[in-house]
Amino acid sequence: MTLPPGEVSALLGPSGTGKSVFLKSLIGLLRPERGSIYIDGTDITTCSNKELYEIRKLFGVLFQDGALFGSMHLFDNVAFPLREHTKKSESEIKKIVMEKMEMVGLLGAEFKLPGEISGGMRKRAGLARALVLDPQIILVDEPDSGLDPVRTTYLSQLLIDINAQIDATILIVTHNINLARTVPDNIGMLFRRQLVMFGPREVLLTSDEPVVKQFLNGRMIGPIGMSEEKDEAQMAREQAMVDAGHHHGGAEEIEGIIPQMKAQPGMPVRQAVHRRKQRVREIMHTLPHAAQVAIQESLDENDDTQVMSYNTAQLSQGGPYDATVPHHQTPNA
Repeated sequence: MTLPPGEVSALLGPSGTGKSVFLKSLIGLLRPERGSIYIDGTDITTCSNKELYEIRKLFGVLFQDGALFGSMHLFDNVAFPLREHTKKSESEIKKIVMEKMEMVGLLGAEFKLPGEISGGMRKRAGLARALVLDPQIILVDEPDSGLDPVRTTYLSQLLIDINAQIDATILIVTHNINLARTVPDNIGMLFRRQLVMFGPREVLLTSDEPVVKQFLNGRMIGPIGMSEEKDEAQMAREQAMVDAGHHHGGAEEIEGIIPQMKAQPGMPVRQAVHRRKQRVREIMHTLPHAAQVAIQESLDENDDTQVMSYNTAQLSQGGPYDATVPHHQTPNA
């Protein structure tokens, strides 16, 4: 499994399947019994403690509960990594902290304590703290935990906007199916402590893999059980109930692919979109047919959007109508 640089990826899976262990392994808190983890070309399973310390500076981590210090106001919480890991002056620290707090929409709340603000604000404060060292990689653990659907959508939009602004590689671990369907460029799934699949979002969202379909639609019928997996007898009993007219317990299956979230107006263009387009075109022939069709439809839609945006800009400037999209040099993935 390789995380494409600068793109947003999501990792799904039932509880107890190893998602949190995976995140802890990525930042070197746990060492795997076998295998390798390469971060920026360095295998962190064999590197020295000094090398690991430097590599960890590449990461920003948003924990499930924000992991804020309850006795510190938000400013000091966000400033903490700068004071611990840099020799910046207090004036420099203040400038950086206020910049990150503005980025997550918390200006004016910098002197509030974590206990005085909502769960959504605590998440955003945790995200601001994850950003202060300008990380190349952002790990986001269950961003929807404790949030209602509306706040989860706002936080999802914030992650997309941040990717547009700083072009960081983002990995989101989540159970939230709406977030998984609308935010990431790539999706993976863990089951029985194994990676079922990982690739462009269209691969998983069009998959016929039983465990994937069950998880995406929240149904009881399928390989996932209350204790992660089921035996054949239990699966047969549940199927018999459905055949007899009992409801499967999940939502109705969603047809097609929900459009991906885009950065808000006024944000920089997401460079990940251009890189992903080139990368996916190169590997598309290796993907399942349903995924190929969905990807082609997505690429055609993006091309049409680019043409419309360019023509609108030309007309607003009084220039001639031109249906040619200007060529942009695409960075290497």
